[in-house]
Order: sequence, then C-alpha cells, then structure tokens
Amino acid sequence: MMHVIVVKTSELYFYPLNSYIMKKIAFVLVIFTLMACSSTRFVDSWKNREIAVFSPQKLLVMGMTENLTARKIFEEELKEQFINRGINAYESSVAIDQSFTTSKRSEEEIESMKEKLLQEGFDAVVITAVVGIDDKTIRRSGYYTFGYNWWYRFGPYFFRFQDVYYTPDYYEDYKVFHIETSIYNIKGDEDKSLVWVGTFDITDPVNITSTVDDYVARIVKQLEREQLISSL
Repeated sequence: MMHVIVVKTSELYFYPLNSYIMKKIAFVLVIFTLMACSSTRFVDSWKNREIAVFSPQKLLVMGMTENLTARKIFEEELKEQFINRGINAYESSVAIDQSFTTSKRSEEEIESMKEKLLQEGFDAVVITAVVGIDDKTIRRSGYYTFGYNWWYRFGPYFFRFQDVYYTPDYYEDYKVFHIETSIYNIKGDEDKSLVWVGTFDITDPVNITSTVDDYVARIVKQLEREQLISSL
C-alpha cells in the first residue's frame, strides 16, 4: 500500500494513503458544507412578554430597500411563509406606494400612512431594514500547490522550500450587513406596539434569491422557536 509522509518539525509521520486522504476529504467536505449552509447568522431578539399570542387579522410585510427586485422577492417569500401558517399577509405594494420607503418621511407622513393601513384593515406590520454595514478583512494563509507525489522527485522537493510552488498569504475584503426585522401591532397602544424584533448578520451576499431564501428561513425559524408563529 502506498503511504503519505507528513512532515512535522524534525519528525516524519507515515500514514496509509487511503486512510489519510479519506480523512482529509471528509474534513474538507464538512468545512465546505458548513460554509455553504448559510450566510445568515442570528444575533439577538426581543419579545414583548405582554403579548401572549400573535394572531393578526391582516399583516403587512415591508422590506426597506431601494432594490425593488430584492424587495419584491423578500416580501413575497416572507408573505407566503405567514400565509402557510394561517396568517392573512400581504406585500407592502398592495397598500403603500414603492416610492414611500425610498426617501425620508416626516412623522406626520408616517402617521398618515399608519392611519391609511388601519382604514384598510391592517392591524400588524413586519418591517425589515439594513441597520448597518461593516467592512471586514480576513487573512488567508498561504498554501502549497503540488501533487500528492511531490516528495518522490528531487526538483519539486527542493523547489518547495524556495516558495516556487507556494501561494503566499493574502487578504480578502468582505462586507457584513446587519439586518433587523421588527413586528408591530399598529392597532393597540403605541407604547406597547412592538411585538418582536430580531437582528441578523448577512455575510458578503452575492445572489439575491439565495440570500433572501436563507434570511427568510432564519426569521421563520426564530419566530417558531419563540412561539410567535406555528411550525409546519
């Protein structure tokens, strides 16, 4: 059976090739699976303990973003999750002009919008917004780019230690978006209107659809855990 030599300081370790490679493959697969599972991380939440049951008659789902495509996908997907659990939910476009959330509004305008929603039968709103963005930098360690049989040949072995086959350390920039989703009861006492708020971090989103899928799944999972909505 072929063996792999692993060099550690001044010692040599011998491992059977099949066992060694299989362990490495298994380890790499686990890491990539964890990385691919989600770009969204739950951070914290608060729940109004005075509200025993969340059962709105008509819920409006609102995404605060100028990206109309992302907004449409998000609101539609979260709305469907509520509907599947017996909650009468609607996208914001049925009640609010899309331009309303793309510019700053006065307290009077917001109050008028709330009154309009009440007149149309809405008693609750779930609203999601980006509350912050952090620029991050991560250091990626260098690595050797040789085949598994490099130690059999003098040239590759020699050149290895001259960094010929070595990719040096490098730095990679990425962004972390801090997202907040809040649920309000707009029909009751204003001072007690907040039902629930949850904060999440989304790391370096690339694809709108997959990011929205992931984020909505995280929201729903947390709401189920805190018994605000039923599990399917």
